[in-house]
Amino acid sequence: MSDTNLKNIALLIDADNTRPDGIDPVLTVMADLGQVNIRRAYGNFAKNNLARWDTITNKFGIRPQQQFDVSKGKNATDMAMTIDAIDLLYQGKVDGFGIMTSDSDFTPLVTRLRQDGILVYGFGEAKTPKSFQTVCTRFIDISKLISTNAADRSKERRNGEEQVSSAIDDDLLELITAAYSEAKGDGGFARLSQLGQIAGNRSSFDVRNYGFKTLKEMFDSFDNFAVERRDDNQFYVKRLR
Repeated sequence: MSDTNLKNIALLIDADNTRPDGIDPVLTVMADLGQVNIRRAYGNFAKNNLARWDTITNKFGIRPQQQFDVSKGKNATDMAMTIDAIDLLYQGKVDGFGIMTSDSDFTPLVTRLRQDGILVYGFGEAKTPKSFQTVCTRFIDISKLISTNAADRSKERRNGEEQVSSAIDDDLLELITAAYSEAKGDGGFARLSQLGQIAGNRSSFDVRNYGFKTLKEMFDSFDNFAVERRDDNQFYVKRLR
């Protein structure tokens, strides 16, 4: 199943291990996949540290799933969220999942969902263990997503004068270079969509982790790549040096 033909998306939120201010940009990302018709947040909302979720759930139409701490050291929230995800999987009502958490305990759940060909987008902090990040179809750093969203709003206030910083690291350059080498054809050009697909298949790569909204925007920022649009309405890139 590709990223472009999903219809019914479920967003499941581990309220204990995520940021409520990330809901808006996360929903924006998920809207690219389809309708986020199922929105649930799990946690003990009687606790003071989850008080902010009161207004968030109402604002974004999220159904709070109250989980009391029935026993010290036992995480009823994780279990309830996992059970609901598997129920949705077997009911056949969901084409894709968004999982908001920085907790690696959900790694087996994501692995199981993906075994059935379900796309799973993970949203968590940069500190999220790699074990969870790598099993997701895409893992997006929620802090970077929030920053980019804030920059977009600032851009509107400054009439388009946006300055977004990107964290291009050696791992990204190595991934992009390898994907380009595999995708390039005659004349050294590679179709941008194919290059992105190859990079995505090799890791949980997502351009939003680096402050960009699209793959083209990221390549436009590279001095050593040229981007051109052809008659087939597709973008192609070529390495210059």
